Amino acid sequence: MLTKDQAFDIFQRAKKYASVDEVEVLISGGRSALTRFANNTITQNVADENYEVSVRVAFDHKTARATTNRLDDEGLKSVVQAAESLTRLQEPDPDLLPMPTAQEAGRGTEPDRYFEETAGVGPSQRAEVAGKMVGVARRQSLIAAGVAASSEHVDAIFNSKGVAAYHRQTGAEVSITMLATDSSGWQKANSPNVADVHPVRLAEIAAEKARKSAGPKELEPGKYTVVLEPAAVLDLCGFLMWDFSGLALLEQRSCLNNRMRTRLFGENISIFDDVHHPLQAGPGFDGEGMKRERVELVKNGVVQNVVFARATSAMAKKSPGEGLGVEIRPTGHGFPLPNEIGEIPQNVVFGAPTAGKERTVEQMVAATEKGILVTRLWYIREVEPYEKLLTGMTRDGTFWIEEGKVRFGVRNFRFNQSVVQMLQNVLEMSTPVRASGEESFDMVVPAMKVRDFNFTEVTRF
Repeated sequence: MLTKDQAFDIFQRAKKYASVDEVEVLISGGRSALTRFANNTITQNVADENYEVSVRVAFDHKTARATTNRLDDEGLKSVVQAAESLTRLQEPDPDLLPMPTAQEAGRGTEPDRYFEETAGVGPSQRAEVAGKMVGVARRQSLIAAGVAASSEHVDAIFNSKGVAAYHRQTGAEVSITMLATDSSGWQKANSPNVADVHPVRLAEIAAEKARKSAGPKELEPGKYTVVLEPAAVLDLCGFLMWDFSGLALLEQRSCLNNRMRTRLFGENISIFDDVHHPLQAGPGFDGEGMKRERVELVKNGVVQNVVFARATSAMAKKSPGEGLGVEIRPTGHGFPLPNEIGEIPQNVVFGAPTAGKERTVEQMVAATEKGILVTRLWYIREVEPYEKLLTGMTRDGTFWIEEGKVRFGVRNFRFNQSVVQMLQNVLEMSTPVRASGEESFDMVVPAMKVRDFNFTEVTRF
């Protein structure tokens, strides 16, 4: 994998081909491998090593970017020339900022997320993991499908103003679906450290969900108390995070417009963004090399802050009017330029419940007279953006709870639910964990017991 010195050498070689003063080089890539299995047998084994070198230049209030995966001198010369040619074709942008200096970007201790054991995972180990999970399925007369993946990745950014940031990280991921005749179960987990991923335990949980939800019964749609496992919470709350963007607030398309510093959620909801949290992942810098700051987004239900890229921060400070009701400063959450997205919190962590009030999923179920246990959600789409009204379906393990026990599996529901209202109705929470889903990026979130969750329709499966 590329070392920091090798990455810096790429930058130096690219810079010498530039005819302009402002040059930025982003380097991203590494090794990734995946073993896929279905119908209780391995079906695919792939491995790849690739790096992208993305060059941005800026002059005359214009900027553009070109990308290549050729690391030789000819490839770097071509990509620099392409970036300069594209820049000349742009219209001047009076709001374009000079590239940040090293002092402006700031620099802290980079999170250490590289594990030799994870980097050393090979095809035989992934096959062994797949075999163990399939073994769980066979012993219980189920059909398993899923993936076992591993990777090592580098992100680096250098610019001609002195910014030099480098991050390397490993990754291990397991996802498994267990299929029975008319039911299914699912689990997924990932971590920079392969030792934190427990495939057999995940397979056993998925198998148990498939078995217990066999012969699902149909319930009437309506509002129910639900216990949402972390993956379900993650996929719902992911839609909310795009509204914690300074650009979304500035353009008045955020559900937080006119709601900053107000109690929008329950008092038991606190959310922050912290790249250095021990359960988080990713580099400690953004798409311009700015240091990622810890940002308190929600405190005891009150919306506190949004995140800002450099350009958004500068625009917000110049904008007329009554202000946004939020502290305006670059927080290190921007995407590489040029982009129309601005920024988003990418290392979201939910605050833990008050000491002594944390509950496991099992404890939440035990304290529920009647309700529904939801493993995960899928096919989620936004219906109404200001209230974050979402629609989607339950999947892979939906159960009826009665008198504190899981009684039987139920047919999946379609839901129409406001995330804002959901976070006002949280009755209990577990200790937050690193969770993975299919509709949003990974977060550190709790399981939640929520009242009045709105199911609108029963599906056919």
